[in-house]
Amino acid sequence: MARMTSSSRPLLNRRLAEFGTTIFAEMSALAVQTGAINLGQGFPDTDGPEEVREAAVRALRDGRGNQYPPGPGIPELRTAIAEHQERRYGLSYDPGTEVLVTAGATEAVAASLLALLEPGDEVIALEPYYDSYAAGIAMAGGTRVPVTLRPHEGGFRLDLDELRAAVTGRTRLLLINTPHNPTGTVLTRAELAAIAELAVERDLLVVTDEVYEHLVFDGEHLPLAGFPGMRERTVTIGSAGKTFSFTGWKVGWITATPALVAAVRSAKQFLTYVSAGPFQYAVAEALALPDSYFTAFREDMLAKRDLLAAGLAEAGFGVFRPAGTYFVTTDIRPLGETDGFAFCRALPERAGVVAIPNAVFYDHREEGAPFVRFAFCKQTGVLEEAVKRLREM
Repeated sequence: MARMTSSSRPLLNRRLAEFGTTIFAEMSALAVQTGAINLGQGFPDTDGPEEVREAAVRALRDGRGNQYPPGPGIPELRTAIAEHQERRYGLSYDPGTEVLVTAGATEAVAASLLALLEPGDEVIALEPYYDSYAAGIAMAGGTRVPVTLRPHEGGFRLDLDELRAAVTGRTRLLLINTPHNPTGTVLTRAELAAIAELAVERDLLVVTDEVYEHLVFDGEHLPLAGFPGMRERTVTIGSAGKTFSFTGWKVGWITATPALVAAVRSAKQFLTYVSAGPFQYAVAEALALPDSYFTAFREDMLAKRDLLAAGLAEAGFGVFRPAGTYFVTTDIRPLGETDGFAFCRALPERAGVVAIPNAVFYDHREEGAPFVRFAFCKQTGVLEEAVKRLREM
């Protein structure tokens, strides 16, 4: 039997007391128990390009990266990231001082928040938001201030007046995600310009999570760092896992000014120090793939989006067709349901499919209660079977 401590004080510090086992772990366990198709957690069920996987094998065999790589990341990868930003967006970064490789985008978010926040600083995040945002803000001692994306015809949209009103004298940082998980919203040029204007006017830092940059179906991806006055105040986060379907490699990065990179690196070095040595060489080669790869990747996901969105609509869900990412948000009220948690916990037994209740991504749980998220980064046959099961539900 486990012994109790001599103190009645809880073991978990109060900053993390609200965070238990993630909904992803719970629903993935349900998928295993019931044999259900897991459309909850956003990981592909096939590997990415064979030449990229072989590049990792080659690095392992050649002894490259099997020991600690350089703290900021191997030079080849930092150069490839800088070249990618220049080639895709016309943004110039010095690979020696303005690029930092991280253990996935999740560490990039956490290290940025730990580095840039003082206890009590307010962070505005677009709600619903990826669950690690809330935990990262809490670990840094910050206060999260949600600004809610609300459903409109065709998708979820940002209320710019609400965003402006949320900024106070204690606001330190805006945490922006576009393309947006879980809603699939892609912020428009006008919205990004307004965010940039606000950040400059109120002298705010911005951390922008752009890991789904290559999965935009409607509109275009515009890095916030490219807007006037933003280059010097923006930390941009990218990820190899989302673009190349090697999520287990955990290779992410930030691009920012030397001062911002140095600050984030100060926190990052005491989290993982370094990671994914051989995979860094492979990702460097992946980022140099021709445009045809990125086009084919987007078109494949677009077809899967349309397949799943159409099937969900036929099954009776209200469907918000995403402009980006590989998630579809649905409304369960047309099915006579209102509680996303109860619906998702029952769905594996009812239909043999797993989804995620969007309410876990909200501070205002009532705002997200009727919404449920499905991932479509799966094989076409898997999606077809899932749609069939949902239609028969």
